[in-house]
Amino acid sequence: MKSILKKIKIPLLPRIIIAIVLGITFGQLLPLGAVRIFATFNSIFSNLLTFLIPLIIVGLVTPAIADIGKSAGRLLLATVLIAYGDSVLSGFFSYFTSTAIFPSLIAPTDSVATIGEAASVEPYFTINIPAMIDVMSALIFAFLTGLGIAYLGAKTLKQAANEFEKIIAKTISSVIIPMLPLYIFGIFLMMSHSGQAYQILKTFISIIGIIFAMHVVLLIVQYVIAGMITRRNPFKLLWKMLPAYFTALGTSSSAATIPVTLNSCKNNGVTGGIAGFVVPLCATIHLSGSAMKITACAVALMLMQGMPFDVGMFTGFILMLGIMMVAAPGVPGGAIMAALGVLQSILGFNADQQALMIALYITMDSFGTACNVTGDGAIALIIDKFFKRQTITPQDEEILEGLSDTQDVNLNNIKRNYNQQ
Repeated sequence: MKSILKKIKIPLLPRIIIAIVLGITFGQLLPLGAVRIFATFNSIFSNLLTFLIPLIIVGLVTPAIADIGKSAGRLLLATVLIAYGDSVLSGFFSYFTSTAIFPSLIAPTDSVATIGEAASVEPYFTINIPAMIDVMSALIFAFLTGLGIAYLGAKTLKQAANEFEKIIAKTISSVIIPMLPLYIFGIFLMMSHSGQAYQILKTFISIIGIIFAMHVVLLIVQYVIAGMITRRNPFKLLWKMLPAYFTALGTSSSAATIPVTLNSCKNNGVTGGIAGFVVPLCATIHLSGSAMKITACAVALMLMQGMPFDVGMFTGFILMLGIMMVAAPGVPGGAIMAALGVLQSILGFNADQQALMIALYITMDSFGTACNVTGDGAIALIIDKFFKRQTITPQDEEILEGLSDTQDVNLNNIKRNYNQQ
């Protein structure tokens, strides 16, 4: 029986949903003393998260900047710039759409605007774990170190950065992600105990529907642009990418969908060399759907809590978010984990607000992944149009080799694909 239970792995999304449902249910049944037990866990976990966020930034951003700077050939640079630009544009599209629609759905009432009051359930004790450096200092340090490694070719420091990235990725996948359902259970337990959970869930459902519609619009826009550049029918191009979309919808993994995405891109006429380089690279650095989700969820939560914001604040947030998406690790919920730093430093989200962001984001994780993967096909079409005769250099190949550190990528299959011209 134990061996069978060990083999049963419940995906993160069902665990999050179960945690929310159980939290709401038990919040109405458990006495205050029992609720305070989970408040104690949440207090310790939130302090741990606060400590880890700057380290996550340093661990993820430093090697990402070093890799891009080290091998900034024309093909790589063009792919990275398009991926970053697409994530930024999707963020702005999400912001303006959300600010136009969400205010009519979300009214900051006394109960909703004080979600922080859920934390007023006092823990029995807490453990203070101050961060070693603040978030902005971590960002600047990561940029300077990454650029320095790239410029000087510091192999020893680069190896140290890569090893530290593995430590951070392992911490996220083995510590933070497994503990998230219990943390979110505690959040909804306390909200339910305070009588706030129903309004939050009602608002969440409305937000999810609108964000899904925005994903569809984003994909159409991406393929209209790709169709204009390649002078082909955008809807036929998008139709041929649907196998990749539905595969990603089922797997919730860009890396696991790479073989299907490669095949779909080839069916759209992308040469094997370009597809074999762009698709695995974009599986790591192109997260336009995720950027859209995070921006929309942030706007929604700020409206719910009556937090002030403006275009200037979100401009800085979206520009930094695009960079964090490039550095996002290949673990479930990796994009939102990478974004926690800018949510805290620019938008002022506390640990409880970040937990709600995580819950809302992961609820739509498969749709965001499907949007990301399908958008990779549009980028491949554009790159193929301008770089069809570009030779894949050894430096470009090093980038694909580096992906194996953070993504479950079958490099032999990828190389076989991009060598088939």
